[in-house]
Amino acid sequence: MEEEGGKEEQGKTEEGKQAESAEAVEETEGEEKASEEIEEAEEEKVEVAEETLAAEEAKPPLKEVEEEEFVEERIYTVPLRKAWIVPPNKRAPKAMRLIKAFVTKHMKLEAGREEIDEEAEEEQKRLLISNDVNERIWRRGIEKPPRKVRIRAAKDKEGNVTVFLAEGD
Repeated sequence: MEEEGGKEEQGKTEEGKQAESAEAVEETEGEEKASEEIEEAEEEKVEVAEETLAAEEAKPPLKEVEEEEFVEERIYTVPLRKAWIVPPNKRAPKAMRLIKAFVTKHMKLEAGREEIDEEAEEEQKRLLISNDVNERIWRRGIEKPPRKVRIRAAKDKEGNVTVFLAEGD
C-alpha cells in the first residue's frame, strides 16, 4: 500500500508540476503584456511632452522684467518724515506721493518745462511702483507708514522707471 500511495503522490506531483508550469507561462505572458502597456504609456507621455513643448514654443514669451534690459539702476533711501506732518488718515497716500516725487526728481524722469511740451506729443515716460513697495508703505495701515524706505529704481531703454524694494528688505 505504501507503494500505491507513493505512486499517487508522484502522479499528483507531476500534475502539480504541469499546473505550475502553466501558471508560470501565464505569468510571463501577463508580465509581457504589462511591460508592453508600460512602454505604450511611456511613449504616450513622451508624445504629450513633445506636444506641450511645441505649444510653449509657439506661444509668445510672457513679458517679464529682466535685469538686463535696465539701462540705469540705483538704490535710494527715501525719507518719509514729511508724511507724518499731515493728518493721520492721509499719511500712507502722502508717503506714496513722496516716493513718486523723489524718484521723479532723482531719476530725471521729467525734463525742463520746454521739453515736456515737445514730449507730450511723443510717448510719455512712466513711473511704475511695484506692489511690494506699496505693501511696505501700507503694512501698518494708513496712519503709520514707515519713517523711511529703501528702494531700487531702475530705468529701462524707453525711459520708464520701475521702483522695487531694495534687496534684503
